[in-house]
Amino acid sequence: MEVHLTPDQQAFVRLAVESGRVQSEQDAIREALSLWEEQERRRTEILAAIDSSEASAAHGEGRQITEESMRQLADEVKRRGRDRLASDHSQRR
Repeated sequence: MEVHLTPDQQAFVRLAVESGRVQSEQDAIREALSLWEEQERRRTEILAAIDSSEASAAHGEGRQITEESMRQLADEVKRRGRDRLASDHSQRR
């Protein structure tokens, strides 16, 4: 496979090699592709989670979001945080 980089991309790769960040131009391209692969994997996982959430909502699953439900959620999060702090504090004694 032959890949043509823009002059800016070539300079970027050259600088990475010259600075010792990567050993070779091939290593730089491999690393870039690896990062792209990981990004695409995460993107696919996010899209699948969205699809799953939308399907659940379409079937009436989930919870209704209201001011009261948000207030209750905030109170629960605060309570758990306080409990965790108290537990951490008592374990240090």
